[in-house]
Amino acid sequence: MVKAQPFPHTAQAYWGSKAAEYDAFIRRVVPRYDEITTRLLECLPRSRSRIVELGCGTGSLSVRLVELAPDASFTFVDAAPEMIETARLRLADRFPNATSRFRFLPLRFEDLALEPNGCELVVSSLSLHHVADPTLLYRGLYACLAPEGSLCVADGYGGESTAIHALHLDRWQAFWREPGNLTSEEIDQVRQHVAQHDHYMPLGAHFRALENAGFCECDCIWRDGLFAIITASAPRSGVSTDREGERGEHRTDTHGF
Repeated sequence: MVKAQPFPHTAQAYWGSKAAEYDAFIRRVVPRYDEITTRLLECLPRSRSRIVELGCGTGSLSVRLVELAPDASFTFVDAAPEMIETARLRLADRFPNATSRFRFLPLRFEDLALEPNGCELVVSSLSLHHVADPTLLYRGLYACLAPEGSLCVADGYGGESTAIHALHLDRWQAFWREPGNLTSEEIDQVRQHVAQHDHYMPLGAHFRALENAGFCECDCIWRDGLFAIITASAPRSGVSTDREGERGEHRTDTHGF
């Protein structure tokens, strides 16, 4: 008799165990996945030379980011070592002459500390919901962004009411049951993962946390049920925000995550 394997106790262990099948699996888990990534790429500001991707996964989106900014330097972050290695190999194969501009960090977002004003764009797709409270994360991202830098995130977000959030979850689980998507065993595993590791805070709460961190121009540019794309900007140099007023007018602090 084959002994059942224990369920991964962290989000990175769960997704790391699926690195080999991730590109196909995520499309059976997340409705309109390809549309989400396409819309995310469409909203990214151009002419950014220092880019950070949080949750690079297998590097599928990473390749498209490099294609959009072929001369930029990139920092790719993922907590799962299996994902980092898959992304590293994928990018090296696709861009063999650009590897000196790629940096890979196998870290949890909470443990990441980037250089102050060290990047101009932070991008993330379907990863930040693994952070229980994004307040410190957003402060860290604000500190690492140069003035007029941008944050663009595709992720899952809770409903503003219990009833609406339940509706989002019901629609999501209905997608899992559609023919060709998840098996009964996979549904049980994804449900367990969501219950143990996912945190879906409402959009309004995210916008408040972003603004408290110092961001401005917070917006939602696309949404379908649980999933949405939000953007935010760091103010121009010399422009004060309420959050900056607490820290002083100059963006010189070095908060990590």
